[in-house]
This record gives sequence, C-alpha cells and structure tokens, in this order.
Amino acid sequence: MPELPEMENYKKLLGERLTGKTVTKVDVTREKTINVPVQQFKEAVEGRKVVSITRKAKHLVFTLDSGNHLLLHLMLGGLMYVGSENDQLDRTKQVIISFGSVKLCFIGLRLGYLHLLTSDQLTERLSDLGPEPLDPAFSLEAFMKLIDKKRGILKTTLVKQKFLSGIGNLYSDEICFAAQLLPSKQMNELNEEQKRSLYTNIQAVLKRGISLGGYMDVPVFYGDTLTGSYNEHCYVYDREGEPCPRCNQKIIKEKISSRKVFYCLNCQH
Repeated sequence: MPELPEMENYKKLLGERLTGKTVTKVDVTREKTINVPVQQFKEAVEGRKVVSITRKAKHLVFTLDSGNHLLLHLMLGGLMYVGSENDQLDRTKQVIISFGSVKLCFIGLRLGYLHLLTSDQLTERLSDLGPEPLDPAFSLEAFMKLIDKKRGILKTTLVKQKFLSGIGNLYSDEICFAAQLLPSKQMNELNEEQKRSLYTNIQAVLKRGISLGGYMDVPVFYGDTLTGSYNEHCYVYDREGEPCPRCNQKIIKEKISSRKVFYCLNCQH
C-alpha cells in the first residue's frame, strides 16, 4: 500500500503536470471506485479546473475550481499514470480523467476509491487522522506529548493512522531499523534517548523515501526515472536473509499482529 513518501511523490509529479488544467472528459469503468452515480460524477468534474493537488496522510486531494474535491486512496495495488492516447499502461483503468490529450488513469482501485466530496465532507472524512510527521509544527516537544504514557507495540503503533498519518508496513520497519529499535518493543519501555531517536528517524526515513521517489515500481509518466528508486535502497524491508547494512547479520522476517516485519536482531534492541 502506498505510504506518505509515495503519495508525496504523486502529489509533486501530478501537481506539476495537472494543476491549472481543465477536465475535458471523465470515463468510469468501475462504479464502485466512486461514491456517487456515474453521471453525477461526470457532471461535477467535467469542465472543472484542478486548482491544487495536496496530500493528507495516504490520501491525495484534487481540489476543483467548483470548491468540490476528489479524495483518492489507492489502497493495495492501486497506482496512477499520466499519458496520452498512445502512451498507456496495458492495465485495466477504473477511472480515466482527460485533460485534452493528457489522460490521468487510475489503475487497480479494487479496494481504493476516488470520491467526490464537498469541503465539509472532506474535513469530516479526514478528521480522525493523527498528526503529519513532516509538518513543521510537529516538533520534538509535540512528539513527546503524543507518546507520553503511550502503550502498545512499536510496530503496530507506528502504522496506526490515528496516531501518526502516513506510515505503513514498509516505512515503520525502516524507521525502527534507523532508530536501532526492535519493532516488537513496547512504547512505554522507551527511554528519553530512544524517544528522541525515534522522532529524528521518523522524519529522516520519510524524507529519504520522498527523495528516492518511494517504492512504487511503475513510473508516473513516460521518462519518469525517480519513482520507485527506494526499492533499491531499503534498509531491511523485504530483505529477509540478506546481510544487514549496518552489522552484516542476516535480516529476519516475522509477523507481529498479523503484519509482516523485517528487522536485524543483532543491532536493533
């Protein structure tokens, strides 16, 4: 499932190509992907200009000049591609939004969605999300207050969207590795130094993920060489049996609360 760095990468690349452009046509091949009847969706989106593309947690928000918004969540296996009629991925498209000759394709949204919402509806839908870990206002002091007396396992706490927005399976493992903490460690067992390290490495790992274009293995457009570069730079995720980049011991794969987890038993404590 795409996490904060992947969606931030989408936000940047799509924003550069689509902001200010007017929707000329909408095609919906899977009605369950949207939340209103197809004709209502088309009437609300066609002819409207994309004012901005922003990110909240694992969502993208396409704001239209009508004041309405398109809220996107890719879930498992979802992706987007921008191309022309002759430049398309050979995959089933659930929704295609055309901007003249440019087409934005939403692919693999079997569990994901693209919902048309008013500003009030959008606010309500996103109201239960936790703080954005890369928000300038999310200081060390704010983090310390957030985790004060917090209980639960580190791995499962990091992926809770009500705790922090945007972190999932991959980056939670990478954060634990960078902070030299076992993902099974209890939150209330962290000392002050470990809490500071956790805060620092949440930000460092997410920023690193963004700079490397996340882990999505399909480019956003033809010639896109950034998207997916993180796949080649994972510390521990999906590297079972490979040598740890820090101590050279073998990376372990286990399950915590039904979630797969990768870590180094030797240098994470």
